[in-house]
Amino acid sequence: MTGVRHPVIRTPDQRLRVFVSSTLRELAEEREAVRAAIERLRLAPVMFELGARPHPPRELYRSYLAQSDVFVGIYGSSYGWIAPDEEVSGLEDEYNLAPRAMPKLIYVKAAEQREERLAGLIARIQADDTAAYLHFERAEDLEDQVAADLAMLLAERFDESRLAEIDPPEAGGSLVGKVPVPYTTTIGRDADITAVRDLLARGTDRVVSLIGPGGIGKSRLAIETALACEELYPDGVYFVLLEGVLEAGLLLPTIAYYLGIRDNGEAALEERIAHALAERKVLIVLDNFEQIVEAAPALVRLYNVAPTATFLVTSRIVLRIRGERVYEVPALTTPVGHAPASLDPDTRTAAVALFVDRAQAIDPAFGVTADNAGALADICRSLEGLPLAIELAAAKVRILSPAGIAERLGESLPLLTAAVRDLPERHRTMRATIDWSVSLLPEEQRDLLEDLGVFATRFTLDAVEAIGSGRSWDGQAIDALAALVDGSLVKQHDMGGRRVFALLAIVREYALGRLKARGDADRVRLAHADHYCRLVKSVAPDLGGLGQAEAVARLGLELPNLRAAVRHLVYTNRLDDAGDFAWSLLIYWWISGFFAEVRLWMLELLEKQHEQPITQHTRAVAWFFALWGEMWQRPSEQVVAGLGECVRLFTESGDQDAAAMALAARATARVQLSDPDADKAEAELRAAVTKLRELGNGWAEAITEVSLGRLAWVRGATDDALAHFDRATEVAEAGDDLFTTSVAGNLRSRLNFQLGRIERAEEEFVHTLLLSIRLHYDEGVAYGLEGVCAVAAAHGEAWRAAALAVAAGEIRRRIGIFDVEAFTVHTPYLEILRGRDPASVEAGEAAGAELTLAEAVHLALPASVYAEVADALRTW
Repeated sequence: MTGVRHPVIRTPDQRLRVFVSSTLRELAEEREAVRAAIERLRLAPVMFELGARPHPPRELYRSYLAQSDVFVGIYGSSYGWIAPDEEVSGLEDEYNLAPRAMPKLIYVKAAEQREERLAGLIARIQADDTAAYLHFERAEDLEDQVAADLAMLLAERFDESRLAEIDPPEAGGSLVGKVPVPYTTTIGRDADITAVRDLLARGTDRVVSLIGPGGIGKSRLAIETALACEELYPDGVYFVLLEGVLEAGLLLPTIAYYLGIRDNGEAALEERIAHALAERKVLIVLDNFEQIVEAAPALVRLYNVAPTATFLVTSRIVLRIRGERVYEVPALTTPVGHAPASLDPDTRTAAVALFVDRAQAIDPAFGVTADNAGALADICRSLEGLPLAIELAAAKVRILSPAGIAERLGESLPLLTAAVRDLPERHRTMRATIDWSVSLLPEEQRDLLEDLGVFATRFTLDAVEAIGSGRSWDGQAIDALAALVDGSLVKQHDMGGRRVFALLAIVREYALGRLKARGDADRVRLAHADHYCRLVKSVAPDLGGLGQAEAVARLGLELPNLRAAVRHLVYTNRLDDAGDFAWSLLIYWWISGFFAEVRLWMLELLEKQHEQPITQHTRAVAWFFALWGEMWQRPSEQVVAGLGECVRLFTESGDQDAAAMALAARATARVQLSDPDADKAEAELRAAVTKLRELGNGWAEAITEVSLGRLAWVRGATDDALAHFDRATEVAEAGDDLFTTSVAGNLRSRLNFQLGRIERAEEEFVHTLLLSIRLHYDEGVAYGLEGVCAVAAAHGEAWRAAALAVAAGEIRRRIGIFDVEAFTVHTPYLEILRGRDPASVEAGEAAGAELTLAEAVHLALPASVYAEVADALRTW
C-alpha cells in the first residue's frame, strides 16, 4: 500500500465517520461487532441499514460515502443480490464507489465455500494498494481487531498531519541512507538543480560528479538534486556521507552501511552490494569523495556489476574514471561591476539574497536599504559568491553592520589569501573567510573550534566537555559552543532524542589544520580516544544482555566517532588499547555487521607492530578479525590453522573466554571446508560451549549452541538440533540477549514447522519477528516474515502467503542476503499453492512487491500484536 498520499483526517471529537459495507442478513452479528468497535473509539458508524442492496439509487450510496472518512468492508460467503438492470451487487457497488484515496479496511470471514463473484471481488481488493486485507473467523474476534486497526489508522494519519506542517527532524540510525532534509532555504540553485537532474535523467552517465572548492555548495546541490529526482529512481535514493571516511578500503563498507547491508563476513561486500542493487533503479549520492579518491576504481567495479544504479558524487577533484560526467558547480551570482545590491527582491542576485536570508535569521528586521546596498554588493563580490563564505559573513550582523563587515573583509582578505597561495583561487577565498571569521572570536572560542576538529561528523556536549580538561576553554564549553553556533561555524540539530553538533567538512579540515600547526593534535586526539574508550567500556556490558537494543542504538549514533577513536589509537601507536577497544565491541560488530571495517583497522595495527610491540592478546584479536571474513569467503586449512593460533595466543595471555570463542570460530571454519570434518568441528563446538558455560559468558555460549544446532540439523539429527536451539534460547532469554534469542528462535521455529508442529512454529515465528523489530534487525524480519508465510501457506492462504514471501524477498534483496538458505521451509508449500490457486498467488506476489516493511509486518501479525511494534516501525 504505497504511493498514495493519505488525506489528513479529523480528530475523534469531530466525529470521524466510518462507512460499513456488508451483506446484512448473512453478517448481522459481525456488523454489530464492527459497530461496537467504532463506537468504542467514539467514532460515528455509517451503516446503511437496508444492507448492501441495489434498490436505493447510487446517489444515496455516494451521499453516505461522501460523508465518511474510512471504508470498512466485511465479506463472508455471499456476493449479494444483483437487481434487475444492474451488473454488480450492492456489495461490490459500494466498494467501487468508495473514493480511491479513502482508507479501506477489509475483513474476510473464513468460509469453506465462497460464491464465485465474491471470490473475484476479494481477489481484486487484494490487489488494491489502498486496502488493508485481513482474515477473521468469529464475530467476537472482529470487534477487537477493527478497534485496533482504526486506532492505528488514526495514529498514522495524525502523524502524517503533523509532518505535513513541519519539517521532520532527523531521527538517528533509523534514517541512515535517507537524503537529509535541509535546515535552511536553498537559494540560487534552481538552474543547477535542473541541469544536474537533466544529466541524470538522460541515463547515459553512470557517475555524475559535482566538482568545486569547499564551501561552494556541492553537498547542498546534491541534496536538492536527489530530492528532485526521487520519481526517476523508483527503487530508492540513498545518501552516503563519506566525511570522516579517510581510508579507501572503507568505501564499500560505508556504502553497505548506508544501504542497510549487514556485513557478517559470510560473503564479499562487493558481491552483497551488487546483489542488493541488482535490477534496482537507484541513485546513490556519495558526498565528499575527495578524501578517498584513490578508491574510485572500486566505484567502476560496482557500477559494472550493478548496471541500473547511478552515482551522484561530490568532490573537490575530478575522479577521472570511465563513465564519469563532470558538472562544475558555479558560485552564486553577485552584483556586476560596482553595482549595489538591488532593493527589489525579484531582481536581487543569488549571493545577496542568501546573505539577506541568513541575516534575517539573526535579525528579522534586516533588509536591503539604500544605505547598505553598496556594502552588501561589496561583501558578496569579495567573497566571490561562495555560499558558505557568505553565510559566515552574514552571521556577523549580530555584531557588525554591513559596512563594518565589508570594511573588515576588505582589510583582511587580501592579506589572508596571499598567505595561502598554494591553494586554487576560490579555495584561498574560502580559507581566508574562515580565518577572518575565526579572528573575530575570543581566544577560548578559537581554541574550542580547533579542538573540535578531532571529532567525526557529529558530537555531543558531553563529548566536548570530556576533551576539555586543561584546555583554555575548560568549564566554558556550553557558552563557547553556543557562540560558535551563532557564528555559523558549528551546526546543531536533534538526533535520536539528543542534541548533537557538527562541523562542515571544510571547517573541520581548517580546525584540524590549525590544531596540528599548534602542535596539539595528538594530545586532543588522545583525549577524544580516551572519552570513547570510557564510553565503550560503559556500554559494552549491555551488548550481551539486558539493554542490548538500547546499547546497539547508542553505539550506532556514535559510530563515526568510534571509527575516529580507533584511528586515533592506531595512529598514536596505542595499539594494545586499539585491540581492547575492538574486542570489547565484538558483539556490536556482529549484530550490526561491521567486520570489514574492523578487519581494515586490525590489519593496519598488525603492520605497525614493528614500530610499537603489541601483546599476545592484541595479536590474537587482530588475527581473529582479519581471519573472520576469510573463514566464510575463502575457507582453507590455513584459516583453520590461523584461528588455532588465535586460540593459543588467547590462552597464553590468560583470556580463556576469548580462547573459547576462537575455538568455536575454528570449528565453524572446519565446516566451511570443501572436505569438512564435521565430527571434529562438533567436538570443538561442544568443548567451547562447556568452557563458556563455566566462565559465565552467556552470549557466546548461546551463539555457539546455535552453531551446534545448525550442524546437527544439516547432519539430519533433528532431535539434537532442537535440543541445542532450546538450550541457546534458554541461555539467551536468561541473559535478555534479544539478538541470539531471535536467531535461535527462528531456527527452532523453522525446524518445528518442518516437523509438522505448525501451531508451535507460528507462535515462535511471531515472537522472533517482534524481537527482530525491537533490534531493528532487517535480516531477522525477513526470516520472520518467511516463517509466517510458511504457516499461511500451510493453512491454504495463498494470497497472504505469496505477499509475505515477496515482501521478505524484497528485504533480502535490499540488504544483500543472497547466500543459499539451507533451512528454508516456506517455498515448498507456496509452490503447492501455486499449482492449486495460481490466480491468488499471482495477485499476492504483485501486492507483496508494493508493501512497505511496516505493511508487510502488519499483514504477518495479529492486529493486537502489531500494535506492540507499530511505533518502532514508523521510523524504520
